[in-house]
Amino acid sequence: MTDAGSSFCPECGDPVDSAGGDGATRREQSLCDSCYFAAFDLVDAPDTIEVMVCARCGAVHRGNRWVDIGADDYVDVAVAETTEALGVHLEAEDVDWEVRPEKLDDNTVRMHATFTGVVRDTHRTEQVAVTVKVSRQTCQRCGRIAGESYASTVQVRAVGRDPTSEETDRAAELAHRIVADMEATGDREAFVTEIGDAESGTDIKLSTTKIGLKLARKLVEEFGGDFEDHETLITEDDDGNEVYRVTYAVRLPEFVPGDVVDIAADDGGPVLVQSNHGNLKGVRVTTGEPYEASFEDGDSPDARKLGAVTDATEATVVTVEDDAAIQILDPDTYEAQTVARPDYVDPDASTVPALKSRAGLHVLPDA
Repeated sequence: MTDAGSSFCPECGDPVDSAGGDGATRREQSLCDSCYFAAFDLVDAPDTIEVMVCARCGAVHRGNRWVDIGADDYVDVAVAETTEALGVHLEAEDVDWEVRPEKLDDNTVRMHATFTGVVRDTHRTEQVAVTVKVSRQTCQRCGRIAGESYASTVQVRAVGRDPTSEETDRAAELAHRIVADMEATGDREAFVTEIGDAESGTDIKLSTTKIGLKLARKLVEEFGGDFEDHETLITEDDDGNEVYRVTYAVRLPEFVPGDVVDIAADDGGPVLVQSNHGNLKGVRVTTGEPYEASFEDGDSPDARKLGAVTDATEATVVTVEDDAAIQILDPDTYEAQTVARPDYVDPDASTVPALKSRAGLHVLPDA
């Protein structure tokens, strides 16, 4: 006689503990262990997985988009894709698995996976083999890069001079940093197309107008100056929308930190430029007092360049005469000359950096 809490397996008729549920779930639960495991699959796995990998950047095509994973080893790709494709039975607990990849050729990897888990208080082990076929493609981003596609150009120029190597190198560094930051957020449209020398400066071609605008703003923020933008119609897209390229013309200030300039209509003495953000700021090389150009003059006051701190040479101090004067040896003639003593000069110094120019001999601050 069967216990009141028992029922019969619908497959073999053996008695089993009664279970709740309804429909297919109830029937599955009412099976005895023998019949249940006879049709049981711990793992649902496809026989074959086909995956497209960009041969240039290692991105993998998933769904309708490319995903950056930087794949340089197709075995790693096979492991990741197999993991995504596998399904483990919902009733399995304490599931663990290990995989042994077998590389059949350059584009094919067979994944031998062993799964373990607990189902109905029974330890189960199942082995599956999945063949992963890799096809090399070129993703849209790499296709655009190969085709030298660009939407904006940042022209780095300077007023009255060529940009310094520091400025052009920094512009290139900032461009790559902006792109890297955007790539880190998943933006696959961001890349530097080309950086090339141009007459009186450098041109940086970029994949989007957004990057161009960011770079132009960063350059002005760091070095001063300003920029203008100009649109050029190049084509229409498939929907008839006009497509433009934008040129951002950056104009860096004429004078840079380290320049010594003589300000026109100003009798306060030459100025050592220390900053040129918004307006020119520096220090008088005759007194050591600070200087700041007016709002109207901004970063481009009417001035002439006398030299730079890199042009200075060490001059021997003969004597400190008083708070306003110091006697040093002329770097060229070695004759003793009395010159203005700015307040940054150490009275105990034996030598000082001195700049000789058309405006005379001036003592500069120590570097």
